[in-house]
Amino acid sequence: MSTSANTDIQDAPIAPAASQSFLLRHWQKLVALVIWIALAVGVAWYVRRSDTGLAGALLNLVYLMQSSAWGPLIYMVVYALRPVTFLSAAALTISGGFLFGPLWGVVYTVIGANTSAMVAYVIGRYFGQGLINPDGSDGIIQRYARRMRDNSFETVLIMRFIFLPYDLVSYLAGFLRIDWKAFLLATALGSILGTLSFVWLGASASLEDIENLIRTGEIPSLNPAVLIGSVVVFAASLVLSRYFRRREGTASDATATDATE
Repeated sequence: MSTSANTDIQDAPIAPAASQSFLLRHWQKLVALVIWIALAVGVAWYVRRSDTGLAGALLNLVYLMQSSAWGPLIYMVVYALRPVTFLSAAALTISGGFLFGPLWGVVYTVIGANTSAMVAYVIGRYFGQGLINPDGSDGIIQRYARRMRDNSFETVLIMRFIFLPYDLVSYLAGFLRIDWKAFLLATALGSILGTLSFVWLGASASLEDIENLIRTGEIPSLNPAVLIGSVVVFAASLVLSRYFRRREGTASDATATDATE
C-alpha cells in the first residue's frame, strides 16, 4: 500500500515537468514561429487594406522586373524568399516565362525555385531539430521517417512527381532531416517538367494577358506552338505522376502492414 502511494506521488509531476522541459528546450523556436506568423498576418492585413491588394502587389513586382536591368536577380531573390512571403509559385513561374522567355525563364526559375526549396528545407530542419528522436523507435511516424531518410532521393522525387504541395514537401524533408544533397537533386529533377510547362505558358502570353490573368483569372490567348509544347510536357508529368502515385501507394501499404505486425 505504501509502495503504491509512493509510486503515485513520484509519478504525478512527470507530465508538467516534461511539458516545462519541452518549452525550455524549444522556446527559441516557438518565439521564431510566433514572429513568423505575426509577420505573415501583418503582410496579409496590409495587402488587404491597401488599394493594390494581392493582385496589385504581384503586378507591381512584374512591372519592376520588366523595367529594371536587375530584373533577373530580383526575380530569383523574390522566388527564393517565397516560402516566407507566401507568394504564388504558379504566378511567379508563369511571370518568369513572360518576362524572360522560354529559355532564360526556365533558367532563372530553376535557380529561384530550387533556392526557394532550400529555404523551406532549412526552416523545416530548424524547427524539427530535437523533435524527432533518431533512436529507432517503432512508431508509425518513426517508420516513415526512417524510410524517407534511408531512401531520400527516391522519396522526394516521388513526392515532386505526384504534385504534393511544393513547400510542404520541402518543410517535411527538412523537418525529418533528409540528406540535403539528395533533397536538392530530387527537387531539381522532379520539378523540371512542371517548370517547363508553366514557363512556356507564360512565354506565349502578352503583358495584357498577364494582367488579366492576375487580376481576373482570365485565361489568355496563347501562341499555339508554345501552348502545344507546354501541354505535351505537362501531360508527360501527369503520366509520371500517375505511375509514381501507384508505386508509392503499394509501398505505403507495405509499410503500414509492417507497422501492424
